[in-house]
Amino acid sequence: MASDSGDGLATLKRCLSVLRDPRNDSEQFAALLLVTKAVRAGEVDAKTRRQIFDAIGFTFPTRLLISQQPPADCPPHTFRALGLTLLACFCTDPQLAGHSQILNKIPTFNDILLSPCDPDCTSMVDDVYQCLSAILATARGPRALVTKGTVSALCQAYLNGGHGSERALTLLVGLLAVAEAKCWQRDAPQLLAVLSKLSSDFLKAEDMTKFELCEVLPRFIPLSHPLTENSQGSECLCRLYKGLADVLGSRLSQSQRDPALKLAASLVQACGAEWIPAGRAGSKFLALLVNLACVEVRLTLEEPDPLEVEGKKEVVTACYVLMEMGIQECLREENPLLENVQKMQLMRIMEEAFGAVIFYLRQVKQEELQDPFIFASVRVLGAWMAEETSSLKQEICELLPFLVDYARKLFKEGSPAESPPQAELVSTEGSALPQDALRFLLPGFCHLTAEDKPRDILIAEGAPALLCEYFLQQWEVLTSEPTAPAPLTSTEMSLQTMCGIFLNLVVTAPDLVRRDKTFSSLMDVLLKSLPLLLPQKHHLVLAANVATLGLMMARILAGSAALQGTQRAKEFFGAALRFLSQAHVAQADPGSDGLALAVSPAYASAWDDIAELWFLGMQAWAGCVPLLPWLPHTALGAQWLQGMAQLLSQVTPASVDCELVTAFQAVLVALARASQQCRDVILSHQGTEWANLYGMAALEQCLAEQGGASSTLGEK
Repeated sequence: MASDSGDGLATLKRCLSVLRDPRNDSEQFAALLLVTKAVRAGEVDAKTRRQIFDAIGFTFPTRLLISQQPPADCPPHTFRALGLTLLACFCTDPQLAGHSQILNKIPTFNDILLSPCDPDCTSMVDDVYQCLSAILATARGPRALVTKGTVSALCQAYLNGGHGSERALTLLVGLLAVAEAKCWQRDAPQLLAVLSKLSSDFLKAEDMTKFELCEVLPRFIPLSHPLTENSQGSECLCRLYKGLADVLGSRLSQSQRDPALKLAASLVQACGAEWIPAGRAGSKFLALLVNLACVEVRLTLEEPDPLEVEGKKEVVTACYVLMEMGIQECLREENPLLENVQKMQLMRIMEEAFGAVIFYLRQVKQEELQDPFIFASVRVLGAWMAEETSSLKQEICELLPFLVDYARKLFKEGSPAESPPQAELVSTEGSALPQDALRFLLPGFCHLTAEDKPRDILIAEGAPALLCEYFLQQWEVLTSEPTAPAPLTSTEMSLQTMCGIFLNLVVTAPDLVRRDKTFSSLMDVLLKSLPLLLPQKHHLVLAANVATLGLMMARILAGSAALQGTQRAKEFFGAALRFLSQAHVAQADPGSDGLALAVSPAYASAWDDIAELWFLGMQAWAGCVPLLPWLPHTALGAQWLQGMAQLLSQVTPASVDCELVTAFQAVLVALARASQQCRDVILSHQGTEWANLYGMAALEQCLAEQGGASSTLGEK
């Protein structure tokens, strides 16, 4: 109670004294009425509220809530209303709001929201909303609200449109902000009904309500529950598309356009471009959306005013999401939404916007590196670098030192930088950590390491050592994941992309691989990982990358201790041999009575992704044979030569193309030259005949030469 109200304070103190030690029920009830009247009038400060709780605790309000006998001449809900007022009073104290006695009342609060509300019951509903709002703000509150059915109750309260329904919507927005996946998992039909109403209101509104709904709707567009999977969700998306097309096609002020762009970005995050219909209207809308996003980015970042940028970070991050969709749609060849002319125009517009992003990042100071907006800017630039390799090359080269330094700092320091709203398109996976800027830069780095100038910059900035550390960390993440077949994770994709980067370095900078200890450490990881990967068929593409990279590096690092016939080296080469030898089989040829060479069924679905790696692997294996004297013995032990000989003897030569003949011949020649035993096995399996049949001139010559040399050696 206000400190200058002496009489009121004295009265309240007497009431508290009575509540602590009542002589009879009527005296207690009278004191309670005075206390609740003071509470409702807002005349009670925090200290006094605590005194009220100390006087009566939770037991008394609980009794009031369940009492079925109101005082004479009082409405039936009198005691319940008094109990709720006291609980609402207690809930203003965060410690009490999260108390189990309050959390246990959640089902009662839900019941009151769903009960018919007479005009004289509105204060009860207000008190319930006050309690629920306070519970939501506590650590244990959101989980309790979801598990005890409050989401469903709030949805129904909002749809019923009774007293306080707007507060129900506000509470739903708050709950979805902290527990979206759990809310949709438990109460999807109810939330979908709310989204249906909101989307209908959005489409129909022709005043400022439309823009207010733009602020609310993103919370009801779930990442965890695909809206396109049922007709009700699809209808919601259709209404949202029509409403946004109407909004963005009009002249808008900044305050109107920003929420519309954020709503569009939330739809893109949840559904990609699926919510935009095919056809002329849809392609025009998509182009407009990306165009507006690029304009917003340029206006904000080309001449950055620190204060202006600060206020625009959320909408610019939403624009990044739209630009990323623009990149994907410009590259889409199957059922494209955009016409070729539109694609060319958008790529030019996006190039200018990404120029602004680069300009902004070049101004970033060290103390700003923790800013989530920097993370979002680096991420979207990574998406551009992954796909567009020819434009802005000079600007990107100049920015590379910053990008490597930024990624290193976040990775090594375990930065608390987080993706801001709208920035994270997907994922709660292991590698999608807030500090994982590298994940988004890897595809671009893969392109850049194939070119001299950017590769030199990346090497000078220490990128290989950073990538090796990252590879090891991602490998540990992958091996901690379930071994059952699952969709390709970002962890596995990152490992595959890093293999591509390292392959580029092995091919273009072998001296670096030879002298930098980073690559010796990487070799150790590869030797260990391939034997574990290969048996897991759902990791075949990654296994192909690891096998080929390991074989290519082994040619350069053949003198290292790790490759001198150690157990780990033998296990790696044995696994690599299995990967190479199991790729092809003989199968019935529909066009003849004979057998034809074909990709084995286990490899067929992945062959487009691994064919080039397989050919490189065969070439690298052949290159390793003269450098590692123990390798022919491994091939003999695995009966690889017998398998190749049998395969080539079974199939018709016409079914084996020239590239395959070259790959087989390289391995056969290398083994025949390195080992008398290998040569004998080839000869004993009619090697000379099928070498002639397949036009393997080098093998024929090798077998003839080796035969002569062997005879001479025998004579001596």
